[in-house]
Amino acid sequence: MNTLKAEKRTLDVKAKKLRREGYVTGNVFGKEMKESIPVKMDAAAVDRLLKTSNKGSQIMLDIDGESHNVLIKEVDYNPLKGRVDEMDFQALVKGEVVHSVAEIVLVNHDKLESGVLQQQLEEVSYKALPSALVDKVEIDVAELRVGDTIKVKDLSLAQDKDVHLVTDPETTVVTVTESHIALLMTKTVKRLSNPSIGLFSN
Repeated sequence: MNTLKAEKRTLDVKAKKLRREGYVTGNVFGKEMKESIPVKMDAAAVDRLLKTSNKGSQIMLDIDGESHNVLIKEVDYNPLKGRVDEMDFQALVKGEVVHSVAEIVLVNHDKLESGVLQQQLEEVSYKALPSALVDKVEIDVAELRVGDTIKVKDLSLAQDKDVHLVTDPETTVVTVTESHIALLMTKTVKRLSNPSIGLFSN
């Protein structure tokens, strides 16, 4: 499990000032905490962490030398600045069901023999105990063919008895459609064999 170091911060110093100084600000909250803990983290350390972890990942957060088992709840990325501005964490409690998300990752794109992949869902929302949390679900698309569709109910996460899906199981995750070039070629052949059919007709 990855570890990220953080420091408690006082609210009298504005978050914008801390960001200019190279920090990412955030908050830690949890069921057994009397109040949330405002924290700051080194931006470079956050960038390193996010190469292997992301929203929905379970990590150890070291706050001034005290370790907390947490879930990365939110990552606020600033596209204009090209940096992460804010990260929020939920302190995990054994036996407490938490709401989280798992990123959908498609693998073996290069082995897809025909068609075009259309990913329609980026993440799956679910509830589970800390011991059953996952931050990503991989889908091997190598064997998919034109017309194939994978729905949330087909994912490995949906088969886990310790996981309760929040996202509708019937939601389409990825589908394979015929390429635009293939469609044009098919229509061209039809048009040549029957001139009354327009090239761009349905």
